[in-house]
Amino acid sequence: MLPAQYRMTRSAEFGLTVSRGKRAAQPDIVVYTRSDDSGAPGPRIGLVVSKAVGNAVIRHQVSRRLRHVARTVIDDLGSADRVVIRALPGSREALSPRLEQELRTALRRIKERSGGTR
Repeated sequence: MLPAQYRMTRSAEFGLTVSRGKRAAQPDIVVYTRSDDSGAPGPRIGLVVSKAVGNAVIRHQVSRRLRHVARTVIDDLGSADRVVIRALPGSREALSPRLEQELRTALRRIKERSGGTR
């Protein structure tokens, strides 16, 4: 489970991260990141799992997997980082190790494109 202090809950935060953040696509997820200097402590991670992924049961399964995977990368994020993970329809068959690998790859690619800063 992703600790509450790291969860992105405000719609405005999601919107800003998706619209103004940097994006990296993977086969099962799309990752958006941006740096927010508003003073909120710790990184924040949000999930977007749409109806295209599947019915409610499938969406909740995917959400649980993504929260578990997101927890493993918290230590790699800076305190001002905001990350939104959008699940694609293929994520319903993906296992946690694959999702973790895709998340780490996406974050690394964003970091490389940004010249080392996010």
